[in-house]
Amino acid sequence: MAILQVTSREFRENQATFLALADKGNRVVVTRRGKPSYMLTPVTGDDFVPAPELEQRLCEARKEYNEGKTISCKTLSDLQKHLDSL
Repeated sequence: MAILQVTSREFRENQATFLALADKGNRVVVTRRGKPSYMLTPVTGDDFVPAPELEQRLCEARKEYNEGKTISCKTLSDLQKHLDSL
């Protein structure tokens, strides 16, 4: 398996070629200003790619958590009480 480094310009000009190389198992590293910035890897059946709607809901949930707008249940009993209150 080869590791290929290409500039972002080279990648833009030859995307199909580099994507095909990544599909064949090669590591393709795209550099920006001389520094590695991206590595191309094909998505496999084991990879999780959230739908945009799920990504938005996760973002909102993180925001609520950071703002302290969550309920914490430390025991199964606490969880049951909370669920019963809904």
